[in-house]
Amino acid sequence: MAELKRITLLIVDDHPVVRDGLRGMFTAADPGAAEPGFHVLGEASGGVEAVELALRLDPDVVLMDLRMPGGNGVDAIVELTRRGARSQILVLTTYDTDTDTLPAIEAGATGYLLKDAPREELFAAVRAAAEGRTVLSPAVASRLVSRVRTPAAPVEESLSAREREVLELVAKGTSNRAIAVELFISEATVKTHLTHIYAKLGVKDRAAAVAVAYDRGILGRH
Repeated sequence: MAELKRITLLIVDDHPVVRDGLRGMFTAADPGAAEPGFHVLGEASGGVEAVELALRLDPDVVLMDLRMPGGNGVDAIVELTRRGARSQILVLTTYDTDTDTLPAIEAGATGYLLKDAPREELFAAVRAAAEGRTVLSPAVASRLVSRVRTPAAPVEESLSAREREVLELVAKGTSNRAIAVELFISEATVKTHLTHIYAKLGVKDRAAAVAVAYDRGILGRH
């Protein structure tokens, strides 16, 4: 019987102990007779480094943490999606709030798992993600179902924290390049955030976005 192809991984987390633990867990995993094993291609401690490594190493799955000082996970997911990366992205984090889960999934994450998941659940999730199947922890799935069943939030509440930051800088007349420098993200990511902001506010340009934001009290009043 031919040996099944191992699933290649990139581990992204700002804590060295977590990265070491995950690498050890996947390296020691017994592929068994019926399921593929794993091979860790590399590690990254932040979103910016994760994008560079994912594009260079081309792993099957990126295990992505969200809140990291070296560039957050959502921005990394947006950038990888924009650049057409083949890798499937499985968020692995301790956070399950709407402000974390929804932006990550909207950005293009294949799945969302919490760090307290049993190892077998994590292995199964990685295998599913490698096949392009959506994987959600029960807590996250429940949140998404509740969100779908409840009335849509006002526009100002639907803007993510990062979108608000971008909008505030736009209101100050800051250029896309300067916003990228200020927020430690790429200029392309700034443009992606602006596209989302325009869609949520129902406008087509920066000036209209700022005007509507002030009119609705999203940025306060003049």
